[in-house]
Amino acid sequence: MMSKDLTEERQAFEKLIAGEYSKACDLYQRAIEMEPEVRSNYWYLGLALLLQGQETEAQITWMLVIGEGDEEQVEQWTAELVEVLQTAANRLEELADLAKAWVIRQHVREIDPNDINNILKIVQLSLQQERLTEEALRELEIIKLLTLEPKTKVDPDLLMQVLQLFLDKAPLDPLLPEFVEACLPNIGKSAEFTNILMSGCIKIALNLKRPDQAIVLTKLALHLNPDNLEAWRHLAAYYQSTTEYNEGIEAAKKCYELAQNLPDKVFANYLLLRGLMNAGGYWEEAVSVSDRQESLMLSLNQEEVGLVDIVTTFRLYTSAYFFPYFRDNPKKNRTIHNQLAEFCQSRVEFHARELVERCRKRHLSRQVNPATSKPLKIGYLSHCLGTHSVGWLSRWLFEYHDRQKYDIYGYFVNYRSEIEDPLQRWFAEHMSYARKLGMNYFEVAEQIYQDDIDILVDLDSVTLDVACGVMAMKPSPIQVVWLGWDAPGIPTIDYMIADPYVLPENAGDYYREKIWRLPQTYIAVDGFEVAVPTLRRDHLEIPSDAVVYLSAQRGYKRHLDTARLQMRIIKEVANSYFLIKGYADQETIKKFFLQIAEEEGVSGDRLRFLPSVPSEAVHRANLGLADVVLDTYPYNGATTTLETLWMGVPLVTRVGEQFAARNSYAMMMNAGIAEGIAWNDEEYVEWGVRLGKDPQLRQQISWRLRQSRQTSPLWNAKQFAREMEKAYEQMWLTYTES
Repeated sequence: MMSKDLTEERQAFEKLIAGEYSKACDLYQRAIEMEPEVRSNYWYLGLALLLQGQETEAQITWMLVIGEGDEEQVEQWTAELVEVLQTAANRLEELADLAKAWVIRQHVREIDPNDINNILKIVQLSLQQERLTEEALRELEIIKLLTLEPKTKVDPDLLMQVLQLFLDKAPLDPLLPEFVEACLPNIGKSAEFTNILMSGCIKIALNLKRPDQAIVLTKLALHLNPDNLEAWRHLAAYYQSTTEYNEGIEAAKKCYELAQNLPDKVFANYLLLRGLMNAGGYWEEAVSVSDRQESLMLSLNQEEVGLVDIVTTFRLYTSAYFFPYFRDNPKKNRTIHNQLAEFCQSRVEFHARELVERCRKRHLSRQVNPATSKPLKIGYLSHCLGTHSVGWLSRWLFEYHDRQKYDIYGYFVNYRSEIEDPLQRWFAEHMSYARKLGMNYFEVAEQIYQDDIDILVDLDSVTLDVACGVMAMKPSPIQVVWLGWDAPGIPTIDYMIADPYVLPENAGDYYREKIWRLPQTYIAVDGFEVAVPTLRRDHLEIPSDAVVYLSAQRGYKRHLDTARLQMRIIKEVANSYFLIKGYADQETIKKFFLQIAEEEGVSGDRLRFLPSVPSEAVHRANLGLADVVLDTYPYNGATTTLETLWMGVPLVTRVGEQFAARNSYAMMMNAGIAEGIAWNDEEYVEWGVRLGKDPQLRQQISWRLRQSRQTSPLWNAKQFAREMEKAYEQMWLTYTES
């Protein structure tokens, strides 16, 4: 028969496990009364007291026993107590009772402040409960302990878990970089550590818009492996995002140096080109790198490359992005895009074959039995449905979509819930269904498939590899590209939205997608918000009677030949000044323009370089400072052109053959303005000079632009929405009748 004291202990333990702490205390006290020499009962009695909130009583219970032992006994008894508490904490963590587990581990820390794994557990529990503060983290001295403790004592798996949680829950904590640096000597699985860190950095840079923090952490990852190509890729992109242009260029060069195969070289060279173009002003080097990119891409299509992993495949979609910025040769550029997309398509279909096959089967069954009674499901895919040029322009379509006839789905790639973005919130509210997604290609495509979308509209094209990868899987039977960029050439995209002007009549000869021309314009807005201007002529030391020219474009669009034409205009118009604005490396872009001005005989005193402004609304207000805006070529403005026309400022544009060289032309035609449209370089200069010298002509154009707000298709978003919907209906009819 079991003795009474053992029965008491067992009953006490059962009550403790059941959470009946008061009854457990009574039973343990009885057991102690019967056998006071059994130390474990004191440990459990203290634990029961602790779990019902009597922390002081718990400590007294433990210390009264431990204080009676000699040095050797104290060490042994302390170890016994810690083991009891650790076991209890582990059990409560499994039960998701994190608050009580946290309390127990805090007491373990008081007993043994150097137990690094217990402190890691405290950090983990604090993060899970969102109660970790910078002050609390410093008090734990975890960074000091990670640095000083023998490395064998640290549980590497636990360390990885805490790092992952830290990045998820407190990615902008000021102590995170110190914590990561302290982790480095304790890492056994460097590849896993780097992967966790890189994933966290992507979230920090893209979702939280803190590439500066991502740079710090990525550089720490390079301590483990200085030749980690993936880390260098991210570092190059983060530097470019923080406008640390020179560092971004050097990081991209390191990528190219480390790249071992052709696909990696293609992407590394693209990163370098992106860095040079972002900075602006590195014209000769950018041309050389662009030529090398073309050579690499031709090799990609000609050589036996074999199977490429899915991440590399998706990255390749963006690698032909910059050719339209260097030349107006759509046939050549489109050929490269089409061949690249074909190369990627077979790899995507291999890696995503299960989803691709499911999509194909559904599309075939729908053609056999087309559904005609239900509303069409229209899905929009983009990472720009927020404060972005694409967001500002596309919002009007969503404002006027007929939700009685259509179910509108929004697929928000990299939805940034952590960032306050009123326009992103507006978009989500104007969807029938808003899918707030991350950047996983397969998850996005699967969601579209599950929603059974009829027509999927991509607003990103090759500006985002996720969009390209999703479209390549063809989760929707009809796929369309609109607005965000030129068409990507992906075989699974059916249509590109255009109008009578933005593409020439023969464009179908070199586009893989079928060009669907809307009757008037491929974009329309009802207007723009305009704030109070922050610039005046006297602020810029420009005389009140001077002629002010403006070019407001990012560094990508600064073509050497066009800059020379602009300087010729400034030279020929007396008392004229040239304002230059846009995202770029300010020192480099100044050097670029000042050198051209000197070569063309224009005094550098006539150039003004404008800083960034707090918002788009302020930028639009400041456009009133200009008498004439000079467009870029071979890549025109788009949003900037619409803003210029809305503000009634005359514009000079050079029309080309490619989509990017005809945006401004299409918009001006749809605003009813032909003055300023140039078909060659000489006409560009002639219009620039004429508008500068003829204030009456400028006034007439400005008046007509303001009048056009009442009559022109460019400013009639409701009519545009009806035309887009009619196009969708016709696309669906064509599909179901095929």
